[in-house]
Amino acid sequence: MAEQALLKEQLNITAIAELSERIIEVYPEFDGQAFAEKASTGLTQLELKARVSHIIDALAAFLPQDFCQTARIIEQLADNWNQQSAERNWTNYAAWPVIDYVSVYGLAHPQRAFSILEKLTPLFTAEFAIRPFVEQHFDLSYQQMLCWAEHEHEHVRRLASEGLRPRLPWAAHISTLRADPSPLWPLLNKLKADPSLYVRRSVANNLNDISKDHPEQVLAVCNNWQQDHNKDTDWVIRHGLRTLVKSGVKAVYPLLGFTEHPQLSDINLTLAVTKLAVGQSLEFKLDLASEQFQHVVIDYRIGFARATGQQGYKVFKWKNIKFEPHQPMQLKKTHSFKPISTRRYYPGTHTIEVLLNGSIVARATFELTTG
Repeated sequence: MAEQALLKEQLNITAIAELSERIIEVYPEFDGQAFAEKASTGLTQLELKARVSHIIDALAAFLPQDFCQTARIIEQLADNWNQQSAERNWTNYAAWPVIDYVSVYGLAHPQRAFSILEKLTPLFTAEFAIRPFVEQHFDLSYQQMLCWAEHEHEHVRRLASEGLRPRLPWAAHISTLRADPSPLWPLLNKLKADPSLYVRRSVANNLNDISKDHPEQVLAVCNNWQQDHNKDTDWVIRHGLRTLVKSGVKAVYPLLGFTEHPQLSDINLTLAVTKLAVGQSLEFKLDLASEQFQHVVIDYRIGFARATGQQGYKVFKWKNIKFEPHQPMQLKKTHSFKPISTRRYYPGTHTIEVLLNGSIVARATFELTTG
């Protein structure tokens, strides 16, 4: 992934030197030079998560083998680093390996590990480190998350939600919560109107994760949450339902205030060209009209040619529109086919479809060539 490729560069020799410096401040016996040499060897050939694991292995070679002894060092490290970070406004990718170190070597000491992760998560995030504890000590971890949901620090409250996301990116899925998300509802109820946008965004992402496996539960919960008439909770609902909106689930539109059965007329999709090459952009426009007041979602979906000859579809956001009676409108859009690391373009026939509240109302085809 492009994002991982970019982030992996944050875990570099400079980050290793910073981590070594921070550890020596609280544990002078630490052999910072030997650690830096071991952690740096072969680092540039590794991807993001592999870099984290590689640095963890180097830490383990130079920290005490007894986790309880190392825990005291890490706890002091957290206190010292938090203070330094507040003064210097660091982005602490260097702290990531030491946070995940706790999940590797502290798994047999969950309560001790929780207290350390609570202190460490403001430095970077302990959302990955908490996952092994959730897997092996679910009940204990879950109760800890419920407590963290009421913590005074927004980073810790966010960890309560982010750490239990069933489909957290770059982490193993939590299969038990994908199968049955009911334990998540008491936790998310505590956080749905959190004063921190940082926390609310995590709650929305958690909702979005759940919606991919249990859309009916998510819609029922959001209907119930709407009764609070809270603008922060409403924000969470809107962002948490984004996949259901793009998937065209009918029940989601009236819940979000859109017209339940929209009716538009004179719909016409026009492509500027019907043949273009990879690297170019497709310009298209949509003419449409409404005879009554309506609030609708207009998206578009592209059917990309695959190597197999079939098409793979992806929905893209376009516009939310409030029509006045007897109002014609023209929308214009440009879609780039510039090569990106997350998608490979194949030559052949592609399809573009316009979606009105998730339903196809216009379609056109075009040819994509390699040059």
